Amino acid sequence: MTQIPDPTEFLEANRIVPVVVIDNADDAVATGEALVAGGINCAEVTFRTAAAPEAIEKMSKVEGMTVGAGTILNREQAERAAAAGAKFFVSPGWSDDVAAVAAELDIPYLPGLQTATEIMMALKWGAKVVKFFPGGEAGGLKMVKALRGPFPDLAFMPSGGVNPANLEEWITDPAIIAVSGSWMIKRDLIANHEFEKITQLSAEASARVKELLA
Repeated sequence: MTQIPDPTEFLEANRIVPVVVIDNADDAVATGEALVAGGINCAEVTFRTAAAPEAIEKMSKVEGMTVGAGTILNREQAERAAAAGAKFFVSPGWSDDVAAVAAELDIPYLPGLQTATEIMMALKWGAKVVKFFPGGEAGGLKMVKALRGPFPDLAFMPSGGVNPANLEEWITDPAIIAVSGSWMIKRDLIANHEFEKITQLSAEASARVKELLA
């Protein structure tokens, strides 16, 4: 079985992976620039909107920005995302079809998992990092610690429920390689063109993570 690429090096350099929902592709460049100005150099643009493929293509042209595709559910979406320039895939669950595209195209894949059975499925494909989703509702850091017992070499990226109040708890745990969230880039901030606010919140989040990991 072909293995999926290892995202470890990328995530060690990008400890925050913002979840970005873009309704109008014309906002993509300004959104990417706002994140980069705030010290965040990657983004997961979700495939939940019709604008996603074009938004990924446009944001990928922002200097210093690495763009991935989120909410990838099947092969067709994965192929469209890759054609648009996505450099990594993120899913809410596990998909053999998405993993196959990731392996074929040498694109890292972060599946959203929460059970030992799902993790064992991902390990068959060579997964080194998985998304823990939904982070808060699926048992939080306590559940990650429990899963790390039988899978000591696996790293986790929590998504869902991560916020400034619990950022320290998550990011300082040795099982956590990066965190995923949207508190610095809410959908309405993009729609209302509040890009300076996005930069401010991104800078605060980036500085806090650097402080905690120093």
